Amino acid sequence: MADSDKLEERIISIEERNVRVEADKAWETSYTRRGLLVLFTYMAIGFYMQAIAIPYPWLNAIVPAVAFMLSTLTLPFFKKLWLKKVFRK
Repeated sequence: MADSDKLEERIISIEERNVRVEADKAWETSYTRRGLLVLFTYMAIGFYMQAIAIPYPWLNAIVPAVAFMLSTLTLPFFKKLWLKKVFRK
């Protein structure tokens, strides 16, 4: 195999990796992912509160689900601060 073929394979491999990384990044920051996490958090806490007989479990499960949503919405802001202040190169 010629060196140019090896180089071409490496470039293709890097480009494929970049596409995967970009897709993962898009998913991590998507509102779909955040919405699903809030929904699953709400459901898990609601079922747990219902199982331990908390009054109005589905109403009470809203609070932690909303708190989780707010934390995911504020994390990008704090990440920027952290990158600027702590992770300087």
